Amino acid sequence: MDKRKATADAAIEKLHDGATILMGGFGLCGIPENLIAAVRRKGTKNLTIVSNNAGVDDFGIGLLLQNRQVKKMISTYVGENKLFEQLVMSKQLDLELNPQGTFAERIRAGGAGIPAFFTPTGYGTMVAEGKETREFDGRMYVMECGLRGDFAFVKAWRGDRWGNLQYRKTARNFNPMMATAADYVIAEVEELVELGELDPDQVHTPGIFVNAILHGANYEKRIERRTTRKS
Repeated sequence: MDKRKATADAAIEKLHDGATILMGGFGLCGIPENLIAAVRRKGTKNLTIVSNNAGVDDFGIGLLLQNRQVKKMISTYVGENKLFEQLVMSKQLDLELNPQGTFAERIRAGGAGIPAFFTPTGYGTMVAEGKETREFDGRMYVMECGLRGDFAFVKAWRGDRWGNLQYRKTARNFNPMMATAADYVIAEVEELVELGELDPDQVHTPGIFVNAILHGANYEKRIERRTTRKS
């Protein structure tokens, strides 16, 4: 039951070319910085990355885009990365944009074993092109498929060697649901604690979902867009 890995490089040993990776985080908050850096070092190619954001030009997923390791992004908001825009416009990167609520529910459904669901979001727009639509109680809905990955890379505040995880604040966005929706889940944590130190009522992701865990280091925790008030 000891799921600890000594390094991020050891944790991603099973990662292979062409894999689909769910990457947690919201903006640059709660992203698996150490695991992303390890993927860049390993040089794994043709990846499909499922993430709310695409990082920024020189940080987060942006590092993998610089290295041309990503062939497709499934995301909701990608407006902070100029390189990303250039790669999409030049058709060097495939992009599947999702409304944010639809994106979240697709991952939740994938983790719950639900193959598809209907949502009114996107009906009558390009989001619905090529998808099944159906009327319920006089309103039109679009069918969306559940979303799973070969791997999920999640970032938590605290965890133990069994893989039980606790997140802090905004970092709780996407990370917990992604931990349920992949075949192999790797968690990096800021604090690796002893068994019993986590209050069971405060465990957000039970260890049953986690395959490997590592104690991360040197977190930068950058701010995606700094906004200050005039004095």
